[in-house]
Amino acid sequence: MSAIPLGVLDLVPIPSGATPAQALRNSIDLARQTERLGYARYWFAEHHLNPGVAGTSPAVVLALTASATSTIRLGSGAVQLGHRTALSTVEEFGLIDALHPGRLDLGLGRSGGRPTGKPAQAPPRAAANGLLIPPRFSFEQLLGSPRIALQRKLLMLPNAQSQEYAEQLDDILALLAGTYRSPDGIEAHAVPGEGADVQVWILGSSGGQSAEAAGARGLRFAANYHVSPATVLEAVDGYRAFFQPSEVLDSPYVSVSADVVVAEDDETARELAEGYGPWVRSIRTAEGAIEYPTLKEARAHDWTEADRALVQDRVDTQFVGSPGRVADQLQQLQEATGADELLITTMTHDHADRVRSYRLLAEEWARR
Repeated sequence: MSAIPLGVLDLVPIPSGATPAQALRNSIDLARQTERLGYARYWFAEHHLNPGVAGTSPAVVLALTASATSTIRLGSGAVQLGHRTALSTVEEFGLIDALHPGRLDLGLGRSGGRPTGKPAQAPPRAAANGLLIPPRFSFEQLLGSPRIALQRKLLMLPNAQSQEYAEQLDDILALLAGTYRSPDGIEAHAVPGEGADVQVWILGSSGGQSAEAAGARGLRFAANYHVSPATVLEAVDGYRAFFQPSEVLDSPYVSVSADVVVAEDDETARELAEGYGPWVRSIRTAEGAIEYPTLKEARAHDWTEADRALVQDRVDTQFVGSPGRVADQLQQLQEATGADELLITTMTHDHADRVRSYRLLAEEWARR
């Protein structure tokens, strides 16, 4: 199984009692450490108005991290296209590629964009190999939150409309390739950006628009087991069904993410992971992600039945335990999805525990 590469997905979490500056230093250090451990990629997510997350601008954090590393691929997981233009996205990554050529992954997502209607809903199903596929979580309440509406208002210019997703994606690809033409034939050349040696990835949580856009254009696709475990099989199946060979890929290429906490033994790992439930709850109540709690703070949370139902799918599908146990679970996820790569996201309160988790996993994975 060590032939299946492991990558890192980092939200730049702010531990309780720490500062954004400390969180950024932790993430840059983790990138150095995982590069040394043999991880293939290091991606930064994009989140806004979250008191406990410092990862607001993937491009900025990528530039800082590129200067601190030398070989590991760096990317966005994902740039939220809903409040950006194709040109600004290409120019941002072109700037980084100019100084760090051939190391960037441009991961693109629809988050922050205009509503596209409800995605097609396939019936729940379990993976043939027993991988847990929990009941679907409804994001309707979250999407209707006044806080989410405020986030969109603050990210968008007044009266602005997001570009249609597939059209914006085609503009990005054309600007990167140097083939962009306006409807009336005017050329546009993004410098830097045009000709940048970046890998374009599409991130998606279902078999809907994102999976179709990636497959139809022959691009790489990243599915989110850690965000929406109920729909991961639908997402990868949809992408493969839509796939058309391209100059980039002859066949589908999939990465799948997982939430992971590894320690020397199961009991220690479970303690390190106790902050995850309250942290997920804060996101799903639209409060915004809280600072990642200590064990004491996590145990002090007064859980209601409604709270537990809100986070159950995420807690149940977090892989927590000894190196052997977690590697077995990751192997099960890889086999169920047919993933070509796995993307690991790990959060603990203490930075040393987070680094150790990635180290223990890398060592175990290399033995397989």
